[in-house]
Order: sequence, then C-alpha cells, then structure tokens
Amino acid sequence: MDSSGVATGVRILVVDDEVAIQRFLKTVLGSEGFSVHQAETGKLALVAAAVVRPELILLDLGLPDLDGVEVIRRIREWSPVPIIVLSVREREDDKVQALDAGADDYLTKPFGSGELLARIRVALRRAVQEAPEPVYKIGELEVDLGHRRVTVQGREVQLTPTEYDLLRLLVSHAGKVLTHRQILKQIWGAGYLEQPHVLRVNISNLRHKLETDSSRPRYILTEAGVGYRLKGDY
Repeated sequence: MDSSGVATGVRILVVDDEVAIQRFLKTVLGSEGFSVHQAETGKLALVAAAVVRPELILLDLGLPDLDGVEVIRRIREWSPVPIIVLSVREREDDKVQALDAGADDYLTKPFGSGELLARIRVALRRAVQEAPEPVYKIGELEVDLGHRRVTVQGREVQLTPTEYDLLRLLVSHAGKVLTHRQILKQIWGAGYLEQPHVLRVNISNLRHKLETDSSRPRYILTEAGVGYRLKGDY
C-alpha cells in the first residue's frame, strides 16, 4: 500500500484504441504500482472486464465498434466496478449521458497525469468505503474479503481472479441457493447465461482447491438442477 492509502497491484483496465494514449497510461499507471490491462474495442473490454476482474476501468467513449456509453451500460448490468471516462467529448450532454449510464467520473482529454491519478485514488477509496469487507469463517474455510485472502486449515489458497469472485459471491450469500443463471450473470455477464459449462468448470476448480475430498464437498454444495450454495454455518 502506498502513502495515499491505495494498495499497489490494483488491476486497472484501460479501454482505448489510440496507441499513444495506451502507452502513456501504461507508463503513468505502471510507475504508480498499478497492474495495467488493455483493450482496444468495446467488445474486448466486455470480455476483459469479466476475465481480468479489474478494480477500476478507464474508458474512452469513441471506440471503433461500440460506443463507450453502451459499454458502461453492459458492465453495469453485473458489476459495480468504478469507471472513469477519458474522452475528447466536451459537451455537457455527453458527460451527462455517460454519468447517467453508470460512470463514476468524467475526465476530458487532454488531461494531466496528476489529475488522473488523483481521480483514480478518489474512486478507489470511495469503492472501499462503500463496501466494508468482513471476514467469513465456515468450518475450516476462512475468506478475508478485505485482503482478498482465502485459507483452509490456516493454509493460504491461491485462486484466480474469477475463482475468487465466484467464491466471494457464494460467501456473501452463504446458506442461500444461487441459480446457475444468477451466478453466470453476476460473474461473467449476461452474454454467458447459456454457457453453464463455464460455471461447472470453475466450481470444480474451486472444490479441488478448497475441499478435502472434492467428490464429497463440505463447503460448496450442489442443488441439483438449480444451482449452488455455500454451507451457511459460519
């Protein structure tokens, strides 16, 4: 964590098709300890948002395939990730449209690196303040949401970003059944509603990492034909 209170290694997704902007942002953000991921189109951005699970998105509105406002709307269907718009569009109507769609902030190009970094810090702090992160203990499984730390019998377990988000969703609804479609929409977005195999594979991977015997799970339970639930005695 740096002196501003923002943890280093925070994943930021940069969505912009201008090579010069990509290079500039990668340099500025990388020098501050952020983990930078990039997408050049709206469709790639939607995929990256689901796969990378960024903690903040920097989004240009003038993308070659989808308008940035549409990208915001689609992400907001399933994710509260902070989104800061970076755009040459200066009209008030454009700003209002982006903010109404779900953007958290709007910065007009050209902009200085200092102002950008300040707005990023504000957005990240706000996200943390709005979502207090408790520690869940279920049997020998412990999930510390604030530190993104998962342990079983005191041993830390390494999860992929998607596996972690899936476990976090189950933990946050411990004892309750989540349907296949609910989980798919929350974790991967509406475009994955008809791809239940993606969920099955990730549940299987989670069980292998968390369960003593993945064929007889104690934590992640299957509700046949419906979905999954996390055992709720915590």
